[in-house]
Amino acid sequence: MLLIILIMTISSALGMLTPIILKDVLDLYIPNEDIRGIVFVSLTLLVIYLIIALITRVRITATSKLGQNIIHTIRRDIFLHLQELPFSYYDDRPHGKIQVRVVNYVNALSNLLSNGIVNTITDLFSLIFIVAFMLYLNFRLSLLCLLGLPILMILIFVIKKRQRAAWQLQSNKSSNLNAYIAESISGVRVTQSFTREEENIDIFNNLSKEYSVTWLKAVRLNHILWPSINNISTWTTAAIYVLGIAWMDQGVHGITIGVLSAMTGYVGRFWAPINTLAGFYNSLLTAMSYLERIFETIDEPVLVKDKEDAYDMPPIVGEVEFKDVSFSYDEGVPILKEVSFKAEAGDTIAIVGPTGAGKTTIINLISRFYNLDSGVITIDGTDISDVKIKSLRKQMGVMLQDSFIFSGTIMDNIRYGNMEATDEEVTRAAKTVRAHDFIMELEDGYNTQVNERGTRLSVGQRQLISFARALLADPKILILDEATSSIDTETEILLQEGLKELLVNRTSFIIAHRLSTIKNASKILYVDEGEIKEMGNHDELIAQKGLYHDLYLSQYQFLEKDK
Repeated sequence: MLLIILIMTISSALGMLTPIILKDVLDLYIPNEDIRGIVFVSLTLLVIYLIIALITRVRITATSKLGQNIIHTIRRDIFLHLQELPFSYYDDRPHGKIQVRVVNYVNALSNLLSNGIVNTITDLFSLIFIVAFMLYLNFRLSLLCLLGLPILMILIFVIKKRQRAAWQLQSNKSSNLNAYIAESISGVRVTQSFTREEENIDIFNNLSKEYSVTWLKAVRLNHILWPSINNISTWTTAAIYVLGIAWMDQGVHGITIGVLSAMTGYVGRFWAPINTLAGFYNSLLTAMSYLERIFETIDEPVLVKDKEDAYDMPPIVGEVEFKDVSFSYDEGVPILKEVSFKAEAGDTIAIVGPTGAGKTTIINLISRFYNLDSGVITIDGTDISDVKIKSLRKQMGVMLQDSFIFSGTIMDNIRYGNMEATDEEVTRAAKTVRAHDFIMELEDGYNTQVNERGTRLSVGQRQLISFARALLADPKILILDEATSSIDTETEILLQEGLKELLVNRTSFIIAHRLSTIKNASKILYVDEGEIKEMGNHDELIAQKGLYHDLYLSQYQFLEKDK
């Protein structure tokens, strides 16, 4: 940037020589019929403009690269920060609003950073050169030109607050519109299923109209400046012509036709960078609303992060213990209340209970996706809050309720759990969870391209792929959240056979509504209202004839009636 500013300053200084040179042509060379002098001046101007053209070409290329490098850095910083933010950040924010900050808002800064900053600095230098040359030529005429500046400053002071507020409102409306579009695209199947197209179009039209109204208001305020500058420029130029000619006729103040011509040339050049600066000011006000949102995201604290003295998690054996663990989202209603239990290495822990009881929260805390309100979670006696998060999660296999499939091949999606796995290892994992057969039936087998979120696959197929992804990591702790909820009964039976081998010497946590899938668990936790109401194996809990017994009996009776 400093190099660009330097060469642009040289270009600006060379450009300022033209009126001075033409002054000598009008006052000396033409009256004295000095043809050689005129030719020399012409060649000098030609060389000057060739140098300016070359510098301009270099400046355009360099500023474009510079601006795009800055844009890339900002976007990378946001994206990297988003990778580190905890689940709680995404729980209460529409994904469309997050996306618009990474893409649209950063793009809106492109021109400002590519040209605006450099042009502004060089124009400031140009103004210094112009004022210096004007004062050198004639002080009184220079003063006339500068009298327009206080009027312009008053105008800027009056409208700047209104401009900033208008662009902040426009930014908010743009964010709302993009968030609704993203949500509508994600939920298009539901929309068409319930024939909600017309209602959605009405909502979209209202949001779009609000965006248009706020944008027009903001742009209207922006366009007050440059016509005002043009008017002030015209008035000051007219004043210089009128008074300059009057003073020239009177033969006072040393004004000649060459001086007047040079002054009017400098006046035009004086207001051109002022106009550019006003444009930059407008762009800056526009960008401020975007920058506030961008830095609001970058400044969002990473709540779940490594301590300064965090160390790598030692190789996990598999003993997991909760000691009086309490947790709530955003300091709201408690989700878990002093939960305590212990899982020995190799145990299979099943977690059951009604919706909203805190089952998924328990397994999310094992992976340290959230910070605890109080209590301690240890793995092999090590407090997981003391170790590096990546070293902990690398030794765990997690399959959450949302079986997310990325765009790419099925092979890539399974390998996501272990990027160093060979094709044979990927295939072996798929066979274990009984996904191999349906994959081979697809047109390109494991190389079949799937869309974002795996829309061309059934829910059950997506779960099997996610299951294979989790197992490929060969984790010492395996977490399955509703892993078999969307798999048909026949496939589930096959899957259970494969799981028997995989659960050996592996501590597993399973959340399942189908109690038939967890009957053989080492320990079953019945969770309700954030507390462990009952704990034991299947036979023990059935014998207690408590909450688990009632849940199992009601599900069994339901299945019998269904038959």
